[in-house]
Amino acid sequence: MSFANLKRGGTDLSKLVSEAEKSSGARDRTSDDRFWNPTRDKAGNGYAIIRFLPGKEENTVPWVRYWDHAFKGPTGQWYIEKSLTTLGQNDPLSELNMKMWADNADGSAQRKLVSSRSRNLRYVANVMVISDQLNPENEGQIKLYRFGKKIFDKIMAAMKPQFPDEKPIDPFNMWEGADFVLKISSELVGGKPLPKYDASYFKAASALFGGDEAKLEEVYDSQHAIGEFVDPTTFKSYDELKARLNMVLGESAPRTIRETATLDNTMDAPAIKTAENYSMSETDDDETMNYFAKMAK
Repeated sequence: MSFANLKRGGTDLSKLVSEAEKSSGARDRTSDDRFWNPTRDKAGNGYAIIRFLPGKEENTVPWVRYWDHAFKGPTGQWYIEKSLTTLGQNDPLSELNMKMWADNADGSAQRKLVSSRSRNLRYVANVMVISDQLNPENEGQIKLYRFGKKIFDKIMAAMKPQFPDEKPIDPFNMWEGADFVLKISSELVGGKPLPKYDASYFKAASALFGGDEAKLEEVYDSQHAIGEFVDPTTFKSYDELKARLNMVLGESAPRTIRETATLDNTMDAPAIKTAENYSMSETDDDETMNYFAKMAK
């Protein structure tokens, strides 16, 4: 879509809401300078202001959504891979998790292990960094932002507010959207500090750069493509993922979960990826439990 077409046609908020409701139901970020990652201080707090952008790929919503897994195996290696369930295909780790969940109805320890290895929901969208107190060099830059369900729920609430006195806004609209104030606090969950986003909010609707079309067009043209993150060619095959899983879990033979009902593994884990790289992502415990409960049945 051209900038002129974007200006003339705007965006269909009802379509965005529809796609967001569906969404609610491949480069490595550690070396990809297209991504912006909000920084937190020693206390675990972070603050930034960003503006979600409309994207420029034809006939798509301004975000993409995929599932991945990120956990450290007993071998000390990390399994950080996109899940084939994103594409509606069988995934070796999801299969194993489902089997373990079903077989351990009364085993809280095993179910806790399954939960720690469950899918993580990721969204990717273009943003403009308006304010970044801890890294001011990012201000004014157009970046990709990877976020989880908690932030997406904020977007959904802006597009489809709960109360009748609240006016719906399209957060991705450069003329009628709104700046997003990202407030991150730290919360102890199971003895581990995890980021909390409850205080984040959208400001009142306003035009980016006051509607200056020259600046808006420059921003529009500077956006990054996001289709690659859900392109089937960027996902590893079932057998590749199984091999990777076998290696992370320390399995010596590449067995199939369907045949053995045990964990599968393979291939080398990316050495540069660590848990810290995923600290900004949120998982939804209720969704995880519902997913495994349904599949176990």
